[in-house]
Amino acid sequence: MDKTDRYTPKKQPDIETTPFDNAEEAWFWFILAQEARNTGARISAGASLVPRPCEPADILKVVERLYRNRRLLMDHVLVLRHYGKRQLPPDPRRIKEARAFHLWKEALERIEPILVTKGIVRPKVMFSTPGRFWSHTAIIYEGGLSL
Repeated sequence: MDKTDRYTPKKQPDIETTPFDNAEEAWFWFILAQEARNTGARISAGASLVPRPCEPADILKVVERLYRNRRLLMDHVLVLRHYGKRQLPPDPRRIKEARAFHLWKEALERIEPILVTKGIVRPKVMFSTPGRFWSHTAIIYEGGLSL
């Protein structure tokens, strides 16, 4: 066996993947995948109903890197884990969840740009300032009553 044969990467099939809409959706998917793995499921690339552009470990690596670089605190990670297992973000209207909501939002705001650059999350579409070009889209009603 030649040395070059040992280190040749496996070719991945050309599968059309669907990126996540936002970091929150990616996080909930990651938590479900981890819970499935913890209960004995085997995770294999390309076997899901909706092929994703990453593995669950890729999202975990992003969170770990942000934690090591002190961009995320343990409070952020604990809130992400708790509400991720519930599959429901914290409700800012509930007094007991107000701080958790702030941490949740802050953590996802730090995670999302990295996931966008990796192609895991779709970039947000930026629209121009509302009303800036209102005259271009204005429709003037010029019809009158005809007798």
